[in-house]
Amino acid sequence: MNKIFILFFCFCTNIALAQTNNKMIILDMVHHNPGEPLTETIFNNPTYLKNQGYTGQVMNDFTFAHAAITFDKLNPQIFPQGSKDRAWVMAAANRVRKNIAAAHAAGIKVYYFTDLIVLPKKLVELYRNEICDAKGKISFERPKTIEIHKMMLDELFGTFPDLDGLVIRTGETYLNNVPYHTGNNPITNGTTSHVKLINLLKDEVCVKRNKTIFYRTWSFGGMHDSAAYYLSVTDKIEPHQNLFFSIKHTKGDYHRTFDFNPTLGIGNHKQIVEVQCQREYEGKGAYPNYVMEGVINGFEEYKTICKQKGNTCLKDIKDNKNFAGVWSWSRGGGWVGPYISNEFWCKLNAFVIGKWGSNTNATEESVFNQFMDANGIKQPADRKAFRSLCLLSAKAVLRGHESGEYPFDSDWVWWMRDEFLAGIDTPNVSPKMYPSEGVLLKAFSWYYKNGLLDKVVAEKQNNVQIWNKIVLLSSKVHLPNKEDQAYLTISSRYGWLLHSIIASGWKIMALGYQGDQTGHYNKKELLLAIKQYDSNWVAYKKLKADFAACATLYKPFAFVYTAPNYHAVQGMDASVNKYRRVANQ
Repeated sequence: MNKIFILFFCFCTNIALAQTNNKMIILDMVHHNPGEPLTETIFNNPTYLKNQGYTGQVMNDFTFAHAAITFDKLNPQIFPQGSKDRAWVMAAANRVRKNIAAAHAAGIKVYYFTDLIVLPKKLVELYRNEICDAKGKISFERPKTIEIHKMMLDELFGTFPDLDGLVIRTGETYLNNVPYHTGNNPITNGTTSHVKLINLLKDEVCVKRNKTIFYRTWSFGGMHDSAAYYLSVTDKIEPHQNLFFSIKHTKGDYHRTFDFNPTLGIGNHKQIVEVQCQREYEGKGAYPNYVMEGVINGFEEYKTICKQKGNTCLKDIKDNKNFAGVWSWSRGGGWVGPYISNEFWCKLNAFVIGKWGSNTNATEESVFNQFMDANGIKQPADRKAFRSLCLLSAKAVLRGHESGEYPFDSDWVWWMRDEFLAGIDTPNVSPKMYPSEGVLLKAFSWYYKNGLLDKVVAEKQNNVQIWNKIVLLSSKVHLPNKEDQAYLTISSRYGWLLHSIIASGWKIMALGYQGDQTGHYNKKELLLAIKQYDSNWVAYKKLKADFAACATLYKPFAFVYTAPNYHAVQGMDASVNKYRRVANQ
């Protein structure tokens, strides 16, 4: 009798857990590069998403759904009949309808990524005096702006009645893909602006139309990373079943040494957690970079150089009443490259976070094992090697990009982003171009003053040995998919060679910086490091020349926010060449 009772209890418990997991929201998004051709990826296919267990798709091609309406009821002159502007809107509307239909045919919901404020240029021209503030910015402090947005939402859901909801972003406004529109950040009055906007969206979308709003906290001023600021906004909003707040797991952007987000798990509203799979500051899938063990269980640095109090990972908040699901960015984020032709590493990260989000009672390792099952990694030796490789990749990326042993300031992380490697020169462009040049100069200065510069450089050198182990492990894993098999090896070598370049580049810049401070340059060591740097670049370029599957390469330039190249002339090469001239004198 007792055995029967226990079996019955377990059966009922499993049903309850399954029912709970079925309520979780599991979203995926391809973050297409603004202003570039759309990313070609399996994650664009809603049938694939459905088969992977996702409940919804976030469309983010930066041709916003609310840019695909005419505003005819407000003024037919905004997009006149027969104009090229209107033809663009009609074509955009057809794409929106097609995307909605495809998602619903696959059995998942679809939500459109939405920057606010984005309005037609002609509309702003016609109503400027009624919607803009003294600085010329479109303002929600003006009654006409609110009226226009109510009309916009009415036409939006009238035009696309099957659209399940919107994902709202404030703070950044990308106009690259909407040539007939303009806009700006609606948050002009701090918390008051957020409250006013959220209440408008809740009333017009959640209540009136029974549609869903995911309000992203990614903004400026504290909404994303300050618990006090977040609560000062959300405590003023009455919860609604269709209103969710969407929050990155990091306190800031997707950088390893950033704290776990303190706004997660607090307040009275449901939250979903955003997690990037193709890490924009860490290679974008060009080399092994498995981050989900850290996202779910806590990164190693949270116990060492970035000690955390309270929650450190998703496992810590999985039973929180506010936790409603996860949103994976399977592809994209940031700008330009590296560009990949094989999505293996993106698929791994997306698989684990999506499956774990669907069943948070599972361990990360058990979900990881499911990925190996699904990809034909069957033999115990292969499974052990692959697991070791993936866990090592997290250690190697941390030590190559930031540090696993020494302090790394939140400003310094920007030295390496997208496809660019910055140097230590001071930036010679406007701060409005967000240059990545100069941040390493601050880091080197601090390390030098604190007697740590040589140790940090040695850590970069030692990291190359970790990448050597990864390359060796990649040869011990056998995949039935031959393209993935080849990419496993190629991408591991890519990571090894790239981080070899980083190690030698940092050594050159450190030797040069020390010489700048003392007036004495160790030219012998400089020449040896420069020879290694040049050799590493030759091997790195040869890898790309020899293997078409290899991702595009990093560039030794600093990032600047200017399309289409997003770099100027400064960067790692410029810094290295400066000390090359010194060494050859």
